Parts: sequence; C-alpha cells; structure tokens
Amino acid sequence: MSAAEITFATFNVSMEAQNYLPQGETGDATVLAKLLQTGNQPQIRNIAHIIQLVRPDVLLLNEFDYIADADKGVKAFISNYLQQPQGSAAAIDYPYFYYSTVNTGQPSPFDLDNDGKATGTGADAWGYGFYPGQYGMVLLSKYPIDTANVRTFQQFKWKDMPGFMPTKKADGRPWYSPDAWAEFPLSSKSHWDIPLHINGKTVHVLASHPTPPVFDGAENRNGIRNHDEIRLWVDYLTPQNAGYIYDDNGKKGGLAAGARFVLLGDLNASADGEGDALNGAISALYNHPRINNAMPPKSAGGVENTPDNPKAAFHTAGWRMRADYVLPSKAGFILKDSGVFWPAKADALYPLVGSRGASSDHRLVWLKLELSAE
Repeated sequence: MSAAEITFATFNVSMEAQNYLPQGETGDATVLAKLLQTGNQPQIRNIAHIIQLVRPDVLLLNEFDYIADADKGVKAFISNYLQQPQGSAAAIDYPYFYYSTVNTGQPSPFDLDNDGKATGTGADAWGYGFYPGQYGMVLLSKYPIDTANVRTFQQFKWKDMPGFMPTKKADGRPWYSPDAWAEFPLSSKSHWDIPLHINGKTVHVLASHPTPPVFDGAENRNGIRNHDEIRLWVDYLTPQNAGYIYDDNGKKGGLAAGARFVLLGDLNASADGEGDALNGAISALYNHPRINNAMPPKSAGGVENTPDNPKAAFHTAGWRMRADYVLPSKAGFILKDSGVFWPAKADALYPLVGSRGASSDHRLVWLKLELSAE
C-alpha cells in the first residue's frame, strides 16, 4: 500500500451490554469495560480478527458503549484485543482515537413514547437506551486527529431544523408535548465532524448512527427521526442550506465547499430502497453532488445470504439490507477499491460472521482511497 492510499471503514460491532447479557437484562457500560480487560471474550476476539484482516487505517465503531475512562474502554480494546494477534492475522495498532458522549440512554423527564409513563429510560430517553452511552461510537485512526477542531452536534435541537418532518398522533396533534419538543435533540446518538491530518492534508470524518426506523407505532416517530438525522448531513454538505446548523460549541454552518471528507456509519437506511426507512434523505445523501458513490462495496457472502435478491451483493447486515456506509467526497480522492467483509460459506473465514453471536449482525464495510493533489 502506498503512503497515499488510505482504507476507511465502518463497523457496527454490537459491543453494548445487552449483547452479552441474558435476554431482559439491561446492564450498563461496566459490562463491556469488564470484558475489555480480559482479552478473551470470543465475540470481541472475532471482531478484532476481522479488523486485523481488513486493516483499515481509519475505522468507525458503532455500538461501542461509551466508557468515560479510556483506559477501561477504547484503550483496553486496542491493547487487549487489536494489539494481540487473532487467528492467523497480525496485530494492529491505532495510536489515535476519538469518542464522546451520546444521547442514547440519556434520561428525559418526558413520556416520549406516549404510553402514559415517563420512565426516563428505553424509549423515554433522548435516544433509545437503558443507560447513558449505550450504543455509543468510537473512531480509531492511524493518523493524527485535530481534536481542537472536532465539531459535535449532540445538543442540536430538532425544532431548529427548517422543514423538519413532524411526528403526529392519529388525530393530527403533535406527538411530542411542547415542553419535550423544546428540548428534543435531533441526534439519537450524535453527529461528529472529526478532522484528520493525513499526509499533509485535512480529511473530515463525518460520523453518525441514526436511530433504526422501526420499534415504534403508526406515528413512525423513529422513521421520521432517522430521516431527519440523515438530512442533517445533506444540509451540512450543502453550504447554502447549512446556515441553521450549530454545533455543541455554538459555531454555526456546515462543511466548507471543496473540503475532503469521508462519511461513515450505520445509517439504518437503504440507498437501494429496501427496508422500512423513509428513503428521501438517504437517497439525497447518497446522490449528493459532493459524494462519490461510484464503487459501492459488495460481498460474495451477501449474495449467498439472499440469492434471489439482485441487491444482496451490497447488503451490509445479516438481516438483508444495506445499512452501513463509507461515502467519500469527490474532491480530494481517487477511488481505488471497496468491499464488505462477508466471506462465503465455503471460505475458511466464514465462521467469523457465521452467526449473530460470532461477531455482529452487521459486516465491516471498507473503501480504499488515494489522496489526490487537489
């Protein structure tokens, strides 16, 4: 690999407490923290093995519980799993990382699901979750992170998005109470703009994990939120539409025209029109004039998983949909290669993804890019 080629990847790793507990138990972030100390949890070892095989230079992990103490969280994952050879793969190191708080599990005082009880957890948290930081995110990087210029949008209020898609009760009244709506954050986790310094150039990683557009009722509150969470990126990439956006430090506006970026994450929506999402936002993002979608990642395993579906090659989850994306800017990059880590059943590596409990219900998605001079 030349110094100018960089592999970017996203991987929903399902590393949240409920993944490791008996059904019905919710746990908290100490569950993952304990497993990260050992280096021998089989599912996490397989996740590390997949990462070591693909060897991304920049990797977003979705559903990695927020653990405030990095020594017990992301650093433990790096040292006890990634820096230890898994199977026949070579160890890998990430000297740089970024993580921060998210809205999942953050208690609200409101009855957000309108079931008559304000529990503060589950569907009554600001983002669905049973403890603060559930389903969090971590960015791993071999390149330095410009931490002083990271922008986060965890606190951006949904009401401040022009033309937001309203959520309504059956009688047409607003689903959310006025007090709840006044405080409601758009992002179910967070939206991050993380600048990296790569070979003398700045590359913005745009990371997020919008809510799944299901697990609600006829009001489709999650589908509507998923749509508007994705639409925030559409506007962020469109300078004439981005003036309303403010980050958690109060800075307004979107990404400068011509800036290099790679958008990463489990977006829980299909650009191919499958699934339950409202597809207007994902379609607008995928086809945005600044985004290069010319080399969609695909796999043999996806085809084998749903052989009668012509879109199956592009699926990124075991439940048969394209949900996870690595979307680079047209500016500043040359597309070299792409893929989804999903071996066919005859492949010796298939056991790494062979069941829900082997690693994750999602697959690692990657894109190899070459920095161009522009």
